Amino acid sequence: MKGYLFLILTGLVMLSCTSEQDSNQPAKSMVDKSNQKNVIFILSDDHRYDFMGFTGKVPFLETPNMDRMAQQGVHVENAFVSTSLCSPSRASILTGQYAHNHRVVDNQSLVPESTVFFPQYLQDEAGYQTGYIGKWHMGEHHSGKRPGFDFWASFKGQGVYFNPTINFNGTEEAYTDSAYVTDVLTDYAIDFLETRDQEKPFFLYLSHKGVHADFKPAPRHMGRYDNEEVAYPPSMFPPGHPRSTVTEEEYNYDLLPNWAKAQRNSWHGVDYMYHGQITFEDFYKRYCETLLSVDESIGTVIDYLEEKDLLENTIVIYMGDNGFSFGEHGLIDKRQAYEESMRVPMLAMGADLPKGTKLSEVVQNVDIAPTVMDFAGLGTKDHMNGNSFKPLLYNQQIAWRDTVYYEYFWERPFPQTPTVHAVRTSKYKFIRYHGIWDTNELYDIENDPNEMRNLIRDPQYAQVAKDLRDALFTWLENTGGESMPLKPDHGKRFDHIYRGTY
Repeated sequence: MKGYLFLILTGLVMLSCTSEQDSNQPAKSMVDKSNQKNVIFILSDDHRYDFMGFTGKVPFLETPNMDRMAQQGVHVENAFVSTSLCSPSRASILTGQYAHNHRVVDNQSLVPESTVFFPQYLQDEAGYQTGYIGKWHMGEHHSGKRPGFDFWASFKGQGVYFNPTINFNGTEEAYTDSAYVTDVLTDYAIDFLETRDQEKPFFLYLSHKGVHADFKPAPRHMGRYDNEEVAYPPSMFPPGHPRSTVTEEEYNYDLLPNWAKAQRNSWHGVDYMYHGQITFEDFYKRYCETLLSVDESIGTVIDYLEEKDLLENTIVIYMGDNGFSFGEHGLIDKRQAYEESMRVPMLAMGADLPKGTKLSEVVQNVDIAPTVMDFAGLGTKDHMNGNSFKPLLYNQQIAWRDTVYYEYFWERPFPQTPTVHAVRTSKYKFIRYHGIWDTNELYDIENDPNEMRNLIRDPQYAQVAKDLRDALFTWLENTGGESMPLKPDHGKRFDHIYRGTY
């Protein structure tokens, strides 16, 4: 117990020292351009951390290019988001801040006018040419160009899988003939690389729509997994259910929060998922098939870099914007603080990174901005909550956190999931719910990776729960997160039980 308390305190010290460390970072006139690297950041949507071929989680899933990145680069095994939702996570990536600081707390919140995205520093201070391609989906739902990017190709909101309309540097380009969005975005990425100013270092942000629901695979992949068998997670059904494979000793379902039990019969629950529009098995298979084009896109970009002898001086980072539940605790989608929701895939390759290595330290989406800036010779800015993990990618020993923190704020369109705060160490996870009369959760994730034994009522773990709760509130205090952001209600409410009563 003393060991994990020390690690929590170490993480809190890192948080409290951020401002002091940042004040010592290079000023604008002190940019180190001697070893700048080109950076390509590829983001997918709703890709959970273990759905890659090389992990073996889904025996039939084929992701040769993700596998290639892991074999020829670094697999960041413990990557997490600080909020498991599209807009907040994407804002955290681009600002290096937690949602309670950048204020994009849901998929409807506007980006504050004072927001600075880290590519602006790459442009203004490091001399980079920058490009943004794909899904933006933060606040205002338009496709227009955002600050920090020289090259722009994007679409409104969630976009569509087929025949998208792309705002290309201010001009709307409408695609026809069943053009598939992943392929279209990949073509723009190659166009950026082909037409860039070769006298400047470059940063490319390729942001895919895939694999966001409703899943629609490219025609070449549709039906590939029709004959495959889908494995249910052990927590999908409670003990005693006809399809359950676990006992009450293995899964203390009684201590699962009531909100999660109720959500089983909802848009994001296995008993009435998407209001009966699709079966779990088909949903699962279409997801895997839709992911194949994202993997192909990664391969196209890496192949181009190798063909042009750019890979040695270019780092490629692949990441998911949040995870995705496939039946765990009877849930579908994200938002919650369970592993499959808050944990994401992350791979890095190129730029002389050590090949075939695994990075076990915990990394979050708020660390992306400081890390890319580090590759550009820039220091982390004072307002950022994250830190650069560039040294860790090269197997260098530095002081680093063992603890990650999580927040999700209730949103009107999906009222089934409450406001959530969580703290996770390498040993334990504590989940706290705000504003509802329900059960909090404590898991020994080292010995219970499926989070099926809630220890919150076990007197032997009372001190662990208290220490983690205290660490959570210390984090909120140190990072300015004690004020609950309240936003106006927007959007359609996906709620069949209370339809017409709000």
